[in-house]
Amino acid sequence: MRLLAVLLAVAATSVSITAGAASDDDHVTVEVTQAVDCDRKSQKGDSIEVHYRGTLAADGSEFDASYNRGQPLSFTVGQGQVIKGWDDNLLDMCPGEQRKLTIPPKFGYGDRDMGPIPAGSTLIFETELVSIKGVGSKDEL
Repeated sequence: MRLLAVLLAVAATSVSITAGAASDDDHVTVEVTQAVDCDRKSQKGDSIEVHYRGTLAADGSEFDASYNRGQPLSFTVGQGQVIKGWDDNLLDMCPGEQRKLTIPPKFGYGDRDMGPIPAGSTLIFETELVSIKGVGSKDEL
């Protein structure tokens, strides 16, 4: 009986240490805000167009938005052309799908200032995959 109590105590301690080891700074939080079904989702190496709105988690202030320019951002996903939080989390999307990405500094701009974005900022991006170059529109998928 005493051995069982010791094992349970060790297991409980292990669980609390493991749970405490992961923090919100260790991963990007992805919330699908508009789900879309399609046959062909975005893949590493695809040229994609994305509309977005970026805000600072600290105070909600908007620092950039493609919607304001009326022109989505075009880039090749998974090739290091954008911040890691985008490169890793805009994969497996269908055109028309929308996601909210909460990106901690290590997946964003880290400890450097970037224009209106202070060093060490957690970023929130509302994103919409507009298109995948060479793949039909969402109505054709």
